[in-house]
Amino acid sequence: MAESYSSALVEAPVERVWRLFGDFAALADWHPAITAGEIEQNSSPSEVGAVRKLWLADGSTVRERLVSFDSVRCSYGYEMLEGPFPVRNYRATVRVTPVTAGGATFAEWSANYDADEDRVIELDRAFREDVFAAGLAALARICAG
Repeated sequence: MAESYSSALVEAPVERVWRLFGDFAALADWHPAITAGEIEQNSSPSEVGAVRKLWLADGSTVRERLVSFDSVRCSYGYEMLEGPFPVRNYRATVRVTPVTAGGATFAEWSANYDADEDRVIELDRAFREDVFAAGLAALARICAG
C-alpha cells in the first residue's frame, strides 16, 4: 500500500482553517485544481456517507464519499469512488490542530492507496504536490488573508 502526505503551517486560528478545510462540500471554493463541486443527493457535507463530485481543471471528474467526520478533533476521512487516477482502495484523511504558541494551525492531508508498482512514484508526486501541497498552500493564503 502506498502513502502520500503533505502538511503546512497556516498562520490563522484553527477555527478559521477548519471552517473552510473541514467543509467537505467547499473544496472548489479554495483548491486551485478544482473548478466546481457538489454534494450529491442533497446530503449534509458533514454526514458520513455524503458523496461529493468534483470537476478538475482538465475536465475530468472525481467522486468521493465521506467515511468519517470528527468536528471535535477537526478531522475527516474520505474514499475515492471514481476518478482519473489509476488507484484502488484510496482513502484520505484531512486534519487540523492548533499550534499552541502563536495561534497558528498545523494542517495535514494524507492518503493510502493501492497502485501498480510502476506508478507509485508518479502518483505519490501527483497527490503530495499537485493535490495536497497545492491545496494546503491555497488554504493558507486564504485563511491568513
